[in-house]
Amino acid sequence: MDYIKGIFKKRPNRFIAEVEINGDLENAHVPNTGRCRELLIEGAIVYLKPSDNPKRKTKFSLHFVKNKGVLVSLYSQEANKIVYDAIITGKIKELEGYSVHQREKTIDDSRIDIYLANENEECYVEVKGVTLIIDDEARFPDAPTERGSKHLNELIKIKKDGKRAVVFFLIQHPAGNFFRPNWENDPVFSKTLNEAYENGVEILVYKCDNRLDGIDLIDKSLKFDLSNKNKI
Repeated sequence: MDYIKGIFKKRPNRFIAEVEINGDLENAHVPNTGRCRELLIEGAIVYLKPSDNPKRKTKFSLHFVKNKGVLVSLYSQEANKIVYDAIITGKIKELEGYSVHQREKTIDDSRIDIYLANENEECYVEVKGVTLIIDDEARFPDAPTERGSKHLNELIKIKKDGKRAVVFFLIQHPAGNFFRPNWENDPVFSKTLNEAYENGVEILVYKCDNRLDGIDLIDKSLKFDLSNKNKI
């Protein structure tokens, strides 16, 4: 099914966007709970996927927004699939060598996005999609996330239990070339990310190339800096 082009008007709440399609105003589902304020600005070009479910309250889902001349993916759940598919096809060299690949794995009271295993080790991978770009720097999160900090603490526990633990930041905005935690918006998550790294949780940063006919992970890891550069 092809995408439909629209113009973003406003976001009454975090789940709904008001968009203009061929001169008519429509409500569209926003599959991203982040603020996305720097992306969803009035007049921005968006691309929507029509729904064939007659029971849905909205007829469209907002998948892409044009920003800085490029397409930005707003479908946050797509990040997990992109990373999982890239692991399966061997595009992520740091996560090669596993014979077991599983989407979602419940451990204690958390659900980790990807589970990998071979005869020697188990590996848990938590995926975070990143859309906030400041200059060419990707930042996460763009809004406080208690759930994100909870996942990091779970990864710390997994690592202490002798398993491999990875937090994977997928930059879904092609203008991002470097990663830093968003100390200003969520100091708790940023501090916890530092604690996780100090405890042996690995950090991987990749980005993707977005097109209307498909999204591909660029198989080159990017650099990151966990420090708070605004701290005096």
